Amino acid sequence: MKSLLIGITALATFLSANQALTQTLVRADSAPAAAKAATVEWVPNRPFRLIVPYPAGGTVDTIAREIAAHGILGQQVVVDNRPGANGIIGSDITAKSTPDGNTILLHSISHAINATLYKKLPYDTLKDFVAVTKVLQQPNMLVAHPSISADSVKALVELAKSKPGHLTYASPGSGSSPHLAGELFRAMAGIDITHVPYRGGPQAMTDLLAGRVALSFQSVSFSMPLAKAGKVKAIAVTGATRSKVAPDLPAVAEFIPGYEASTWYGIFVPTGTPAKIVARLHDAIVATLLKSSVRDRLTANGAEIVGDTSEHFAAAFKTDIAKWGRIVTAAGVRND
Repeated sequence: MKSLLIGITALATFLSANQALTQTLVRADSAPAAAKAATVEWVPNRPFRLIVPYPAGGTVDTIAREIAAHGILGQQVVVDNRPGANGIIGSDITAKSTPDGNTILLHSISHAINATLYKKLPYDTLKDFVAVTKVLQQPNMLVAHPSISADSVKALVELAKSKPGHLTYASPGSGSSPHLAGELFRAMAGIDITHVPYRGGPQAMTDLLAGRVALSFQSVSFSMPLAKAGKVKAIAVTGATRSKVAPDLPAVAEFIPGYEASTWYGIFVPTGTPAKIVARLHDAIVATLLKSSVRDRLTANGAEIVGDTSEHFAAAFKTDIAKWGRIVTAAGVRND
C-alpha cells in the first residue's frame, strides 16, 4: 500500500502540472458555418446510421435521438443501438464500416478510457476513428452520506488523511467515469480511500443512502435532487469550474488545482472518411445542437453544449486517452 501511495503521489504531481488543455465552447453564428459548408460538394443521398454503443433509454441514446429527430443534411437518421462490452461492440462496428459519412458513432468518455482499460481491443482507438465534435460535457458531483462530518473538499481530505483507507467511495463499476474520478481525486489529494464497485449507478447510490459507503462521484442530474432533499451531502462538482445548475457548490479544482473529471459525449466517424464529409457533418450537427429547443432539453440536467471543432476534439480525445490511461495503470484497473 505504501508503494502504491508513493506512485499515486508522483502521478498527482505530474497530472497537476499537465492540465493545460482548455475547454473551448463553440458559440459561433451560422454565417461562418454556412460559408464553409458552401465550399463542400458532398451531399448525402441516403439515411444516416447513428450507432449508439449502449442500450436504449440511457444518456447517450437520449442525445442520439434528439439529434436524429432533426435529421442531418436533410436526410433521416436511424439510431442503431449496439450495446455490449462497455461500448466496444458498437465502436468496432463503426471502425469497420465504410468510411463514406453515412455511419456515425456517438460515444462517451468511456471510448477514451477503454483504450487502456482493456488490454486487447478489436480496433485502434486513435487510428481507426476521426473525431467530429464533442457534443456535451457534464461534471460529476462528489457527494457524501450525511453522517460524514466533512462538508468541504478541504475537510474531506483532512478526514481521509487522519483515517487512511477508512473512507469508502462507491462507483457504477471498475473503470467507469465515476470510479476514475475518485482515483484521480485520491491521486491528486494524496489520500487513501477505498473503492467499492457496483453494477450500476442506482445500486451505488442505494448503498450510499443507506450509509454502507461514505462517498460517491455521481452525475449532477442524479445527485442534485437527493442533495436538495438532504439525503446526501453535496461536497463539490468535478468539472474544471462550477456548474450552472449548482453555482453555489464549489469545484474540486478550487481546492485541488488542475483537478477535472467531467463526462463527455462525442461524435466519431471511421478513419478514411473524407475531410469534406467530416466538415459537413460537423457543421450540420453543431447547427442542430445550437438550436434553442435542443440546447434547452440537453442542458436541463447540468450538461453543457460544446460543439467544438474536429481538430480541438481530436486533441482533447488524445489527451484524455493519455490522462485516464495513467490513472487506470496507476490504480491497476483492468476489465479484460
